[in-house]
Amino acid sequence: MSDRLSVLKTYKLYVGGKFPRSESGRVYEVSDSKGKWLANAPLSSRKDARDAVVAARKAFGAWSGATAYNRGQVLYRVAEMLEGRRDQFTREVADAEGLSKSKAAAVVDATIDRWVWYAGWTDKIAQVVGGGNPVAGPFFNLSSPEPTGVVAVLAPQESSFLGLVSVLAPVIATGNTAIVVASEKSPLPALSLAEVLATSDVPGGVVNILSGRTAEIATPLASHQDVNAIDLAGADEPLAKDLEIAAADNLKRVLRPQPVDYTEPPGTDRMTAFLETKTVWHPTGSLGASGSSY
Repeated sequence: MSDRLSVLKTYKLYVGGKFPRSESGRVYEVSDSKGKWLANAPLSSRKDARDAVVAARKAFGAWSGATAYNRGQVLYRVAEMLEGRRDQFTREVADAEGLSKSKAAAVVDATIDRWVWYAGWTDKIAQVVGGGNPVAGPFFNLSSPEPTGVVAVLAPQESSFLGLVSVLAPVIATGNTAIVVASEKSPLPALSLAEVLATSDVPGGVVNILSGRTAEIATPLASHQDVNAIDLAGADEPLAKDLEIAAADNLKRVLRPQPVDYTEPPGTDRMTAFLETKTVWHPTGSLGASGSSY
């Protein structure tokens, strides 16, 4: 009989590429579907939320300015790292969602595939939603998509890993930076994802992950003047209404919660939800006496 004591994992927040404890020093107990204690997770405060916004804004310029192809390479590297930690995420998803090992493994495989899918869209979405516009006159007109900015993402409460990636990946694939509020009940897959992001090529601040009470963290994010958009996927109806009202103060883009089967193939809606369209007009001029133009 071994007398060895197992080393319990200490979960931390992920802000600006670093792993701080909550500014408040608080934690809360996380249990599995049968009520068995799994770990203590950080209980984020309003100050943690503000720090995450600062980190996301600082990272936005370089991330949005990177080429779409480069962002795709970075996201694909994350998928490689997830594949290498497949067994760990299978255990965490099984505990979080009360699934058998085989079903949890299927969820993790689908999650990795989902991440690869969005990585492939980074340099293709502009061709789908942008392009040249047919206008009359001696000029041409081009429309191109640009990221909205800093996006707060409330991760789904029940789908702790597949749902999380389904709402996070499209935000950063299109050049935005994100503050993620992990599932309140099952935050551990999200906090472990932070370790993958930190050891891949994702620059610090592009993704910031907070755990704790969803309403407590989301409220200051919804009213924050430097947050440009918010995805309310993890909010219930009363909370979503309150957050939408708070978000109106600086005209944030708001994606309201809606019934979603995250196992279904995703479309482009979550990418286009946080894109702005820039339109450029340019005169063509005339060539020669014939009046032909280019």
